[in-house]
Amino acid sequence: MNRAALLTVSALLLGAAQAQTTPSTPSTPADPAALLQQAQTLEQQARATTSRNIDDARWKQAAAAAEAAVQAAPQSQPALRLRATIYTEVGFWKQAELAWDAYLKLAPDDAAARSQAAIAQYNLGYAAYARGDLGSAPANFTRCLTLDPKQFQCALWGGRVALESGRFPEAVNLYQQAVALNGSDKVAPYFLGVAQNAGKYGPAATAAFSRAYQALDAGRKQEALSGFEAATASAPNFIEALREQGRLALELNNAASAKAAYDAAAALPGASAADRYNQSVADEGAVVGLPAVKAFRDAYSKYAAGDKVGAEAGFLAATTANPSYAKAWSWLGRSRYEQQNYTGATEAYTQAVLLDPNDKASAYYLRLSQQGK
Repeated sequence: MNRAALLTVSALLLGAAQAQTTPSTPSTPADPAALLQQAQTLEQQARATTSRNIDDARWKQAAAAAEAAVQAAPQSQPALRLRATIYTEVGFWKQAELAWDAYLKLAPDDAAARSQAAIAQYNLGYAAYARGDLGSAPANFTRCLTLDPKQFQCALWGGRVALESGRFPEAVNLYQQAVALNGSDKVAPYFLGVAQNAGKYGPAATAAFSRAYQALDAGRKQEALSGFEAATASAPNFIEALREQGRLALELNNAASAKAAYDAAAALPGASAADRYNQSVADEGAVVGLPAVKAFRDAYSKYAAGDKVGAEAGFLAATTANPSYAKAWSWLGRSRYEQQNYTGATEAYTQAVLLDPNDKASAYYLRLSQQGK
């Protein structure tokens, strides 16, 4: 929520709160207990709905009533806690921060409240990160962990901000903390490795990589690919970025980007068998097109597993994706021949030989298919 909206809502709440506390006669003071009871009732009514929005009239009334209860009894822990809980429930994070601060001054050892206050800090920090404010976000994540050291998301995203800001030792510490807090999470150890090697890549490349990863996580794949490409352009030895670029480029059928990524990855000391396999996919995809190569390799896996019918359908899909794909025609012929579909095998082998006259195996099986044996 931007500053203008924050001020508007705050003004509305304050006005409503003042209306709640206006006595029926000038000489009748507000009853703090009655105001608290009214706020609790309104909060329960709002909570019974599916809405969790401060703009919903029921939540707005509950928040205004809680403000009135606090105004009537500024030292009332139940009123202060209720107000903070309401703002947390509707995601009004700045107001929640202020409200929990006020409550924790009176009850600093309330562990459950500290956890809720930490959640508010996380959301403020993530909002700052999302808008590119890397200057403000660290303070929120740090405070989150101070309030509740078990907040995994604050360690995770605090590490992300430190990584993008070039504070690599701090990023390593935070990611180590995140790994310790959630051993089943896969993102934290992955980025821990990135942070540990970030000195070799530099802040520009690591920031581009991190933002690309975020875009990918949000489903913005083309934006993510551009980000990974920027990271590898800045740091050609950034093997994690090369792998992400290559994998995503294969998914998006961008053979040129995939080939560039896996050619570079395969040349690095840490290259794996998977890198070299994907390099071969990208190399072939650059010639016949990635959709055809993917269909062929999927079909070959089925053939190797003994699924001749599934393999035939896959090899046919590969020839449909690229009618000039000689190897796919040859294997289509083979799958049909082994099913004793000699007419179909003849058709496939004929195309294979026309496309590659030097393919002696296809020429041989073409003759056998034509003879029906």
